[in-house]
Amino acid sequence: MQSQTIDPAKSALNHHHAATVAEGHHEEHPDHRIFGLLMFLVAEGMIFLGLFGAYLAFRATLPVWPPEGTPELELLLPGVNTINLISSSFVIHNADTAIKKNDVRGMQLWFAITASMGILFLVGQVYEYTHLEFGLTTNLFASAFYVLTGFHGLHVTIGVLAILAVLWRSRVKGHYSNEKHFGIEAAEIYWHFVDVIWIILFGLLYLL
Repeated sequence: MQSQTIDPAKSALNHHHAATVAEGHHEEHPDHRIFGLLMFLVAEGMIFLGLFGAYLAFRATLPVWPPEGTPELELLLPGVNTINLISSSFVIHNADTAIKKNDVRGMQLWFAITASMGILFLVGQVYEYTHLEFGLTTNLFASAFYVLTGFHGLHVTIGVLAILAVLWRSRVKGHYSNEKHFGIEAAEIYWHFVDVIWIILFGLLYLL
């Protein structure tokens, strides 16, 4: 019976692998969280696209749009709200720039300002709702208006909560750094999405 020859190099490699597993080390895998977020936003974008398509279909098929008797929308408050929301995109980008320089305090400042701007937008939208001269069931335009702006307002609310969550977690020293900042990037990408959707909504509802 022949004896089996043991390769010393292979034996050492096996021992090293066993030691690594025993110590709880694991191989690193690619981070697909941003990709997952982008896929989620694509799905949300498709929902908005369907709503936009329905609105345009209503507009194209009815002889008069908005229907007769619909009070004209004011542009001042929505215009200010639009400028506020667009500006907030530049503000939140400063937070991402700050954390990549390991400036946690700067990130916290810019995120706090962005959250305040988002809350201000929501307050402006609620104020507009309370002063509109039509209700949800007044006519087709009114229903579409409330559904579109309300659904967008829900997304703004989620964005503000996400920003506040990042601020809360940033209290822990070392939680965010130039190497660990997924939460900050995710909140920024989501906020840009919310802004782009509003620009389209503003054009459809208030300008066309």
